[in-house]
Amino acid sequence: MAESAAELTENSVVTSGQPPLHNSNRTLPTVDELVAKAIAPVKAEFLRPPPSRTNQNDTAVSDSSVIAKEKKSKRQLKRERRQSSALHLCSEVAKSEDASSCIYGDKCRFSHDVEAFKDQKPADLEGKCPFTNGEGPCPYGLACRFYGTHEAGVRGNGSNSRSRSSEINGLNKDVQKLLWKNKMKFPKADANLKALGLVGPSNSRVKKQDEDEVDLTARDDSRATNEKDCGDTTDKLEVPKNCVDETDKSECALEVPKNCINKTDKSECSLEVPKDCSDENDNLECSSEVPTEYNEGLSIPDKDFEKSCGETELEGVTGNAETDKVLKMHPREKKLIDFREKLYLAPLTTVGNLPFRRVCKALGADITCGEMAMCTNLLQGQASEWALLRRHSSEDLFGVQICGAYPDTVTRTIELIDQECEVDFIDINMGCPIDIVVNKGAGSCLLNKPMRMKNMVAAACGTVDKPITIKVRTGYFEGKNRVDSLIADIATWGTNAVTVHGRTRQQRYSKLADWNYIYKCAEKAPESFQVLGNGDIFSYTDWNKHKSDCPQLASCMIARGALVKPWIFTEIKEQRHWDISSGERLDILKDYVRCGLEHWGSDTKGVETTRHFLLEWLSYTFRYIPVGLLEVVPQQINWRPPSYCGRDDLETMMASESAADWIRISELLLGKVPDGFTFSPKHKSNAYDKAENG
Repeated sequence: MAESAAELTENSVVTSGQPPLHNSNRTLPTVDELVAKAIAPVKAEFLRPPPSRTNQNDTAVSDSSVIAKEKKSKRQLKRERRQSSALHLCSEVAKSEDASSCIYGDKCRFSHDVEAFKDQKPADLEGKCPFTNGEGPCPYGLACRFYGTHEAGVRGNGSNSRSRSSEINGLNKDVQKLLWKNKMKFPKADANLKALGLVGPSNSRVKKQDEDEVDLTARDDSRATNEKDCGDTTDKLEVPKNCVDETDKSECALEVPKNCINKTDKSECSLEVPKDCSDENDNLECSSEVPTEYNEGLSIPDKDFEKSCGETELEGVTGNAETDKVLKMHPREKKLIDFREKLYLAPLTTVGNLPFRRVCKALGADITCGEMAMCTNLLQGQASEWALLRRHSSEDLFGVQICGAYPDTVTRTIELIDQECEVDFIDINMGCPIDIVVNKGAGSCLLNKPMRMKNMVAAACGTVDKPITIKVRTGYFEGKNRVDSLIADIATWGTNAVTVHGRTRQQRYSKLADWNYIYKCAEKAPESFQVLGNGDIFSYTDWNKHKSDCPQLASCMIARGALVKPWIFTEIKEQRHWDISSGERLDILKDYVRCGLEHWGSDTKGVETTRHFLLEWLSYTFRYIPVGLLEVVPQQINWRPPSYCGRDDLETMMASESAADWIRISELLLGKVPDGFTFSPKHKSNAYDKAENG
């Protein structure tokens, strides 16, 4: 293993074998000149010349753990998996250390050779098993990389007694099978979409099957329906429970066709949408033809239906409005989330996972939100997508963010989440700039389609009682902001709050966020409607400035600032610039690793998954410059750090932009990386592209 963290922090400032920059004959630029060029003004005694590109290449070639080797084919990977099959020990055998404990026996696709597994298993890691303090034994048993710390004689059983019991929002297997087979029903969403006229032709196997069944029923009941009576349509229409008149007769709370407002022309009015059947003075005979698109999975009792259909009255637009008030919950009746003055951790793709949110929660975050999940993947029952919705018990105010292109997929996803998950609010992403999302009509592409935005939000808010929020950008094209013209309308769609990211889709993450435009949006919003700002908050002074400049702003969402320095929540609450030491930063990383092992597992697979996401996070944290090294405080998020050395070896390593140093930091916490290990960051913001700093 590499040098311990204690040894690194005890060492003095490192020199790279080259003279410090302030000893050279070059004239140093002034602080104002550096800030004007968005270069961090680091104190001269900590500066050093940037490493040459040739040296970087030589280092990369000499370090076998970072060599980008040729990508292996699937056949090669499969062959290697077979050769190392002994390492893939059956989980039941690992828990009990008994080869006969697996119920599948010889048919199990995993290895049952305990002795072979012990011979090939990597050495245990330093530290204590993260599950030893929980109830029961470690669920990974022999496969745990901290097996040596397990209590002697205590072996796991078949039950899952791991610390993940504190996590909720897992995908039910029965629900997943229904989603796989496309047989999941969404009654609330479909009814709301029909009421809004947003249901079009669909290729759903479930709908086709239901329509075929309705056609057969209609043919069998044709004799009864030809008598200008409603006939036997018990499997076709559904009467809301709250539609009962004074004479205990069921009322048909259905939509009224526009062409059926004239009561005298009763022949044109189908049974499609009579709105109210409570008046006994006027009788309307229902048409014999019932459209199949209104007959999917609907039923009412025979007697009540026959009574009500003979006494149906059309009330026109006024009746529609009154019935809508009865059926739909008024926005004021919904539970609302008060975002005002709360520290909101933004949904962050890849890095904003559950362990990271636990770390931010411990450092002072008030509101957390899961990573953005695609609606189509959730509706298909993809386990990897549903994992983004998991929630830890420490997240007392938690929401999930979804992204979709069409009102029907978003609305059905929201109903599904409302049924299967425990969340406090649901956020709809309408600002994602990623090409693969925008090209499908989702994310910031919706900014060009305000009517689709309205239909999507209205359908979602009418389907569930949970608060619905949306996140948008200022516009699609640079210089063409348009959200301010929609703010007043968005407030009437039923949303609880809107978050405005102060950039357009075309800007991505380049340039600075336009907070003046965010202020403009907040000022145009109704007083009761919450507008949150997002973009470039990197210190408590940024937070204070935005709140003082625009009192109408409910709160601010913190995104990349939390990735680079998650202790920003502590700084805001304590109103100070925290000159955090390298040892304290390492303790935060240790907390993350512990949470990661509890979430992803303490076996080899879990350890490497934790390492992967740790490295993704370290690809952001190296941008932080300690307060004690800066000429000007606080650091701005767009400043590019020059080449500098820290106050000890560990701080210098944490400031490195080399993936080799990030891997060394991971080895301090998770042991040596496997042979041939490589890493390349998944995300690279164009606001931090490599530039020559002189």
